[in-house]
Amino acid sequence: MEKFAGIDWASAEHALCVVDGTGERLRERLVNHSEAGIAALCRELVSLEVERVAIERPDGILVDRLLEAGLTVIAVHPNQAKAARERYSVARGKSDRFDAFVLAELARTDAHRLQAISPDSDETKALRALTRTREDLVGVRVELANQLRAQLEAFWPGALIFADIDSPISLAFLARYPSPADARGLGPKRMEAFLARHRYCGRRSPEELLERMRSAPAGRAGEIEAEARRAAVLGLVAALKPIVTEIAELTSQIRGALAAHPDGAIFQPLFRNAKTAICPATLIAELGDARSRYPSDAALAADAGMSPVALESGKRRAATFRRACNKRLRVAVATLADSTRHWHPWAREVYRRARKRGQDHPHAIRTLGRAWLRIIWRCWQDGVPYDPALHGNFRKLQHMGG
Repeated sequence: MEKFAGIDWASAEHALCVVDGTGERLRERLVNHSEAGIAALCRELVSLEVERVAIERPDGILVDRLLEAGLTVIAVHPNQAKAARERYSVARGKSDRFDAFVLAELARTDAHRLQAISPDSDETKALRALTRTREDLVGVRVELANQLRAQLEAFWPGALIFADIDSPISLAFLARYPSPADARGLGPKRMEAFLARHRYCGRRSPEELLERMRSAPAGRAGEIEAEARRAAVLGLVAALKPIVTEIAELTSQIRGALAAHPDGAIFQPLFRNAKTAICPATLIAELGDARSRYPSDAALAADAGMSPVALESGKRRAATFRRACNKRLRVAVATLADSTRHWHPWAREVYRRARKRGQDHPHAIRTLGRAWLRIIWRCWQDGVPYDPALHGNFRKLQHMGG
């Protein structure tokens, strides 16, 4: 008789449940998240000849080890697992052991609806680690930059003279002049020397920057408060500097990893600037290597959040924003759509027509993103780069324009 397993993943301890073909529980226990625990778990499942293992995450050390042991692993979305609990419990109880049982039952009864995990290549995993880490650091940078701006606006808005508060030259300026008292003797010559030392490439002269600084509202912080805010500015600048440096380093590594990836050539032609790396790298990292993961462009559009969710009941029909999706993939596709509408004639026309139909900007971007995903899916499935000469709607638009 076939056997199926469900694992409720946790950081320290995993709940395991094994059921037979009738749903009878054969084994339930907790597994330590340690080398010995994971190794014993893999040996146990292999010895029991478990047909499928269901788990609520598609990656991680545990998933890698299960796949390495030759087991078929299916990833169950948390929303699917949550919805399935009511099939097995009227009281709506919840425990790790019960969740493991629900996952095992899904592996037994719903495998035809759930796709088995296909391991990605080392190159794709590396690209995913780099892009996701960079995204996390960018989020931290934005948060710290907002805190720094709030501090300056509270007692010294005159320091906000550069376009980006987290740019290297802005951080260098704030490290040298963290308060109005520190900048009291700052004149045109000193400003010019500072700009030259930090290779300022902006269009404003030292006199213009000084005028902007002095024309800003003057704060009224007392001596003690001003000293406290000065310390806060220095602390935030000290925290931001290494993060900005590491983001730049990760961006450089992503460019190298993208150039070395087999799928890099497929996505690069979609971007006008050949130096663009983050968006195509994110597309590759989030799509993965297994073409069977998205059997149709509609499946890809759903996971990328570019297609709406239909709500139909009786005479009521509506389409709502899709929230359950791969958020990173959605941002990458939206970035692609937003950039191409400025230079690609076909993309510009798709966006223009969407706006003409009354769609707001975000909705029109999703409409364009959905259109691009039809092309991206075909290129990705065939392993060929995007070629405008083979883009039928683009050629039709050119013919109409001519």
